[in-house]
Amino acid sequence: MTYGTPEQPGYGQQPGYGQPGQPGYGQQPVPGQPGYGQTPDYGQTPGYGQPGYGDPSGYGAQPGYGQAAPGYGPVQPYGPPGHGGVPTPDERNWAMLSHLGQFIFGLFAPLIAYLIKKDESPFVRFHAAQGLNLAITQTVYTVISVVLMLVLIGFIMIIAVFIAWLVMLVIAAMAANRGEWYRIPSFLAWPMVH
Repeated sequence: MTYGTPEQPGYGQQPGYGQPGQPGYGQQPVPGQPGYGQTPDYGQTPGYGQPGYGDPSGYGAQPGYGQAAPGYGPVQPYGPPGHGGVPTPDERNWAMLSHLGQFIFGLFAPLIAYLIKKDESPFVRFHAAQGLNLAITQTVYTVISVVLMLVLIGFIMIIAVFIAWLVMLVIAAMAANRGEWYRIPSFLAWPMVH
């Protein structure tokens, strides 16, 4: 045999690759079936996946793509079941301030937001209650930490309580600003006020 004949692949080629019309490695040619890249004989159906022949399934693009299916109603607003729709910017500001106001006014910021807006907005009521629960729980944890300072573990605990309070306030304020119903974990904010 000579170099480059059909029995042997050329330099840089593997057997069965790059040779149009020839079967792959270890495969027998199928009679009456054209190889890859060859056009079928007159009257033959082209094979699946051959270039230039379109979609072999015959379905094509689905009509009405991007339209809602008939019989479905409008998309419901985001939020927990039984609550109002998307919060307004004013509601989001009140909810955010019920969290961030704790940096200046402590327990009184969520308490004021809760008392003023609890009957007007379920969103503000939810976030003010979360902020109030966080403030009450962190006050209890701080008192426990001060008592435990007598045995030195309180110094570590009060730092952990402060960091947890700070992180939860920022996360809850950011969620309120985005209009999300973020629930602070129960071990950091005992669910006392609803």
